[in-house]
Amino acid sequence: MEKDFFDDLIVVKRSGQRVGFNDTKVAIAIKKGFDSVFEEYDEKLVNNVKEKVLKYIEKNYKDRKTIGVEDVQDIIEKQLQDLGHEEVYSSFKEYRERRAASREAFSVKQQHKFVKAIESLGLKSAREENSKRENANVDGDGPMGTMLHFGATVSKEFTKAYLMDAKYARAHDEGAIHIHDLDFWAMGTTTCNQIDLDKLFKSGFTTGHGYLRTPNDIMSYAALAAIAIQANQNDQHGGQSIPAFDFYLAPGVLKTFKKQFKQMLNDFLDLEGIKELINFKKLIDIVTNLTSIKIDYEEIDGKKHLSLFKEFSSKSDKVREIINLAYEKAFQKTDRITYQAMEAFIHNLNTMHSRAGAQVPFSSINFGTDTSEEGRMIIRNYLLAADEGLGHGETPIFPISIFKCKEGVSFLEGDPNYDLFKLSCRVSAKRLFPNFSFIDTSFNLPYYKEGDFKTEVGYMGCRTRVLANVADPNKQVTPGRGNLSFTTINLPRLGIKHGILNSDKADMEAFYEELGDLMDLCKNQLLQRFEHQCSKGKHNFKFLLGANVWLDSEKLEAGQKLKKVLKHGTLSIGFIGLAECLKALTGKHHGESEESQKLGLEIINFMRKRCDEYCEELKLNFSLLATPAEGLSGRFTAIDRSIYGKIKGITDRDYYTNSFHVPVYYKTSVAHKLETEGVYHSLTNAGHISYIELDGDTVNNVDAFENVVRLMRKYDIGYGAINHPVDRDPVCGYVGIIKDTCPRCGRKEGEGVEMEVINNFNC
Repeated sequence: MEKDFFDDLIVVKRSGQRVGFNDTKVAIAIKKGFDSVFEEYDEKLVNNVKEKVLKYIEKNYKDRKTIGVEDVQDIIEKQLQDLGHEEVYSSFKEYRERRAASREAFSVKQQHKFVKAIESLGLKSAREENSKRENANVDGDGPMGTMLHFGATVSKEFTKAYLMDAKYARAHDEGAIHIHDLDFWAMGTTTCNQIDLDKLFKSGFTTGHGYLRTPNDIMSYAALAAIAIQANQNDQHGGQSIPAFDFYLAPGVLKTFKKQFKQMLNDFLDLEGIKELINFKKLIDIVTNLTSIKIDYEEIDGKKHLSLFKEFSSKSDKVREIINLAYEKAFQKTDRITYQAMEAFIHNLNTMHSRAGAQVPFSSINFGTDTSEEGRMIIRNYLLAADEGLGHGETPIFPISIFKCKEGVSFLEGDPNYDLFKLSCRVSAKRLFPNFSFIDTSFNLPYYKEGDFKTEVGYMGCRTRVLANVADPNKQVTPGRGNLSFTTINLPRLGIKHGILNSDKADMEAFYEELGDLMDLCKNQLLQRFEHQCSKGKHNFKFLLGANVWLDSEKLEAGQKLKKVLKHGTLSIGFIGLAECLKALTGKHHGESEESQKLGLEIINFMRKRCDEYCEELKLNFSLLATPAEGLSGRFTAIDRSIYGKIKGITDRDYYTNSFHVPVYYKTSVAHKLETEGVYHSLTNAGHISYIELDGDTVNNVDAFENVVRLMRKYDIGYGAINHPVDRDPVCGYVGIIKDTCPRCGRKEGEGVEMEVINNFNC
């Protein structure tokens, strides 16, 4: 090969710029093709392809002085094919096509589109511009929120043009599917995570700007829990949850109690001047080694002794009295401090911001099954602090709290935490939260191992659930895992196209054929996004992976791709509008017709079976999601109405019904609604929720409220919530149902009484 030939060869770039030929760039382009397909390969393969490319150019361009950059890439493709590297060839070709589409999307003729979109963001309020309301806990009118929306607008178009296949972008734009959090695709972020606080508390952690030591009292535990949620929110586009809040924070209560007990003993013994009468060091050693704040009393010679300290307290009545008093005071003070810690935790999560100050983190906590005295103290004081509300009595939105019901632990009369279940019902009747999850359901209980809280189901506040793990059956746990991404199918459109609106009988064969095609489309789109997520490195997610929050992330080495850890997450295919779909197929939804219910279950079973097949085929956690309808349902409806017009019972409202829910406008009993929806919970393994809407004053009828929770368990509901009106008088702070007159201060209607409208947000 003559070196002088390449020294003189000029490459003409797309812009017309002329540069000298550089064989290193050829090698880099080929290497990127191999990198996109293989985690490991022989570097000699890259060099071999490069040499073939150079020989081809030398032979076919020896009489020319220039070569186009597209010609060089065509030659690379040809040599990849000729050498049998079909996978690399396909990847390289797709990459070029996406780059071409990207350049087209960002060409001059597309600029008007971007200008109009950005103009709406910059000049219109969130009340006027739908895109500013996509995320309920982002202030779309604030400067940082507006900045996020500017970036999101460009990022979405860039992703559709450059990072994904055109068929996925087209299906999204046409409203056949909805690719959630499309603006975060380019960043490779995952959706959500159930944060394992044990890992963070044991050795401390860093948020990237400083190291936080292992906490040593409950106030620090609660503060670091809030910081962990805030820090992780910056690495993900969805929500943050703590799956076992009571278990994780209980050690902080014990540490605080030991500190208080030691101090009380020292002060009281000093005050009485009898410290020298006992082996004080041994006394403190016993306190230091306590494993619980619960210490049993026993009676000796008619006198009450703390069993662990009887050798000291038996020496004199005074010593015994002081030890008993010190214990009681330490217990009481620890309880007060724990309440203050829970109060601070709630206030922190309703005021702290992530993402450049634009967003209150979407946070959730699960609790209810720790039966230790420390765990119970956490649960009780959290509920009491939530019951008290924020500074002016407002109902706190975050964290969305979820009480875990487990028979034998926290649900039946006589259970160790039954009193806390009763308290949770009372608080929820006033404050809307906590919601309720059920470990004993047919689909949650099989994963539960007694004594291992990691196997207890944990939900995100919005509904997301992660538990099974086909990628690693030995790690079927909740902590450290979450959803990777999800895409939703527009079921009502399929019903309209194949239903009885244009025919006497629904064409179910065509319906299932198209639904199957859309399922396959979503699977492949989720896989493409998954590969992009896996192409990132540990350094891209300094807290999620750098602090080992995600399961197995401590095993990642520098430069390794992320598939070995992200495989633990879920790839979810969702659906909304089952009710409208059934109306289009049969004339009735599943709440008003047993035949429609039968068909609805058949449809969702079909979808779940497909997801299970994908799991088996790819050994990845494909799952079926009962998609939250907030925001998305209105988008689908608007597109379908523009295509098919206003169809009664289907497109005549501004939204499609949430997932498998019985429509809110349909009047039915609580039991019938739960019975109808409950059978879908076992099928939607990526997440689900059923809501019951009550219109009375639940504070004055907590027994009825509790009965609704028990009905949820009866009908195999995995996760349920009870919504009801919450009014608040802004002057006296009364929270409850306010009709014409405030029950507390007597203020009349129209004199400034303020109503809070609180919904469960979407993560």
